Amino acid sequence: MSRFGLALASLAGAWMITTAHADARSAAVPDRHSYAQPTLFRVTHADLDLAVDFERSRLTGAVALTVERHDAQARELLLDSRDLTIHGVTVSTEGGRPDMAEFSVGERDAVLGSPIRIAMPGAAKGAKHVVRIEYETQPEASGLQWVSPAQTAGKQHPFLYTQSQAIHARSWVPLQDTPQVRFTYTARVRTPRPLLAVMSASNEVDTPRDGDYRFEMPQPIPSYLLALAVGDLSFRAIGERTGVYAEPATLDAAAHEFADVEDMLETCERLFGPYRWGRYDLLILPPSFPWGGMENPRLSFITPTVIAGDRSLVALIAHELAHSWSGNLVTNASWNDVWLNEGFTVYLERRIMEVLYGERRRAMEDVLGLQSLQRDIESLRGAGDAALTRLAVDLGGRDPDVGFSNVPYEKGRLFLGFLEARMGRPALDAFLREYFDAHAFQSVDTATFRDDLQAYMQRHPQHAVSAGDIDAWIHGEGLPANAVLPRSEAFAAVDRQAADWLAGGDTSVLGTGEWTTHEWLHFLDNLPEDLGAARMAELDAAFDLSEVGNNEIAHSWLRNVIRANYAPGYGRLEAYLTSIGRRKLVKPLYEELAKTPQGLERARAIYAKARPMYHGMLVAQLDELLAPAPAGDR
Repeated sequence: MSRFGLALASLAGAWMITTAHADARSAAVPDRHSYAQPTLFRVTHADLDLAVDFERSRLTGAVALTVERHDAQARELLLDSRDLTIHGVTVSTEGGRPDMAEFSVGERDAVLGSPIRIAMPGAAKGAKHVVRIEYETQPEASGLQWVSPAQTAGKQHPFLYTQSQAIHARSWVPLQDTPQVRFTYTARVRTPRPLLAVMSASNEVDTPRDGDYRFEMPQPIPSYLLALAVGDLSFRAIGERTGVYAEPATLDAAAHEFADVEDMLETCERLFGPYRWGRYDLLILPPSFPWGGMENPRLSFITPTVIAGDRSLVALIAHELAHSWSGNLVTNASWNDVWLNEGFTVYLERRIMEVLYGERRRAMEDVLGLQSLQRDIESLRGAGDAALTRLAVDLGGRDPDVGFSNVPYEKGRLFLGFLEARMGRPALDAFLREYFDAHAFQSVDTATFRDDLQAYMQRHPQHAVSAGDIDAWIHGEGLPANAVLPRSEAFAAVDRQAADWLAGGDTSVLGTGEWTTHEWLHFLDNLPEDLGAARMAELDAAFDLSEVGNNEIAHSWLRNVIRANYAPGYGRLEAYLTSIGRRKLVKPLYEELAKTPQGLERARAIYAKARPMYHGMLVAQLDELLAPAPAGDR
């Protein structure tokens, strides 16, 4: 236990009683995105033995689940799966002989997949069973991305990576696929001999590339943090506890770009308590990866689109690292509570950025985040989804991936910023450290957080915030009137220059020689939608924006290309959409194209070329967006 943990143990008993009751309550609330019944049986450990078959695009092998019985009368274990082929199941109890078990795979639900029902022998409450399942995945598994050699940086070897969040782990391992359930794991992974396997577990940086790899994750994790990648990978240390895995062609650039990771880790430790996962390494994935990053413990998966050459996009790394506290250490109990993961993490990310890069940069990133949030709130309201502008949402019956808008991220950050303004930063920091220590390696829901916050305020009444204000943030739609909105003096200067240019000045009035990436993004994101192709041509001629290498700036420019119907930019648009698969950068451009009949036709033509590269999650969303209208609607 840390020194802070020892101090926490001596706090008033009311705090410990409150959190104990809250944790029990969180575990008892059913997760509507899982068939699992952890109040009857709970998985505590998984032992994987998998072979990676690139020719057939399948994982084959077995998983042995250690299952703790919580109900002496229960006779059926329910596991989550999606499109798995189950070859056989055995069950043993308390080290006894394994026996073949009866099982069935239920009807497939489009969101949840299929339940696996396994007959269990009788035993007393607390008994341990080992359930071993032989299975194989399907080529279209939603959590697996099989990347051809041509789509990698090196062009010589294939690549495999997993994406288990939110409920895609069930497509490559049969398990209790709910963040309520945490388990340790071990694994043996066999690959083609030239390739290296890495996981969200212990990775030996000097392991021989012999095609037979073993892993151990001693800290309990939820299923969405189970992760595997296989490819032509090399490693470079960038600190005592930090390093980068990447394809050889990418390694130098990645190591340079992310050289500050060790400083980020130490900064977050000083602010919010010890890092409890051993090492923190980065894995740079092929450009088809659909997210900016995925916070798999010990090994964050990172898009190459943030390698800008000037470290201007490393806030994403600070974000994934901060998840080591908010999300990985203390986890949302269901995807209805995802703001507990993401809002907290954005707040921690911005605190890290402020310490390392200054208040000016943090202010700019806060304002860009607010602008993205405001666009998403407007879009969700326009789509009739205003309920998704709340922090605590109900995603029952829907794919939880739809909940990953800017609302849980940026509205969640603004909520913590509001608490900071009311309570004072030292008090909020003290609460967050208590929260992380009290719930370390546990899963909590929004009601638990609310109870914890109120318990803290009862002990520190000088920092109290009204229950009404708290509930308005958590359950209200949009942004409350008392939100503390960020401002940026740097952006105010950009706005004055932009106004002069829009009023008819030439491009020399734009002081771009001093602009950072963030100032460019603010300028491009706030150009009028009716700017027109002629003014776009002025910008392009002055700043060569159709050839800009920074992927974030290119995204903002290309959105304006579409709006202005600026034909010289369409070549870059197609090249951009057919070379990267990061959802944040790709999907909004297709949505912008789809607003006009001419744009929709162009979007479909580009998508036909790009679709084989995209991850299945993004494909599902773009298939729906770009599908031909029913005959009756034409």
